[in-house]
Amino acid sequence: MTVWRLSSARYAATAFSGEGAKHYGGRWSPPGLAVIYCAESRSLALVEVLAGTDDVDRLFEQEWVLVPADLPADCIEKPARVPEDRRQYPHSPATQAFGAGWVQSLRSVALRVPSVVVPGEFNYLLNPAHPYFAKVKIGKPEPFSFDPRLA
Repeated sequence: MTVWRLSSARYAATAFSGEGAKHYGGRWSPPGLAVIYCAESRSLALVEVLAGTDDVDRLFEQEWVLVPADLPADCIEKPARVPEDRRQYPHSPATQAFGAGWVQSLRSVALRVPSVVVPGEFNYLLNPAHPYFAKVKIGKPEPFSFDPRLA
């Protein structure tokens, strides 16, 4: 399966390090844990970045890249249940605890979680500390630019 990460071009070389989430945290991970957030499609990656920005103009002031990654199917965990309050804004401690539990357990390289922005679609968390993370084939960054109509 191919997943996508939309990243500022200046961070392309470290887009799959998990350092951004480690520093800032996110919906599915508290600060202090390296996690890589990806989407199941290019368009979902775009929408997730749009939903997370507080200044749309900033999106046009820098260069962006889309980076694909191929995940072996046997490396993906698909949980039967996720926290009920996953759509809460700002995100809840329950979703961060759920993601932290997964990262620390080392059960799988990837965790499929529902997108909050687009119900029915999925994001994938990758654990760079997992022993089989090397099975993830990270592709070449592709230049990306936001359509000016999104401003």
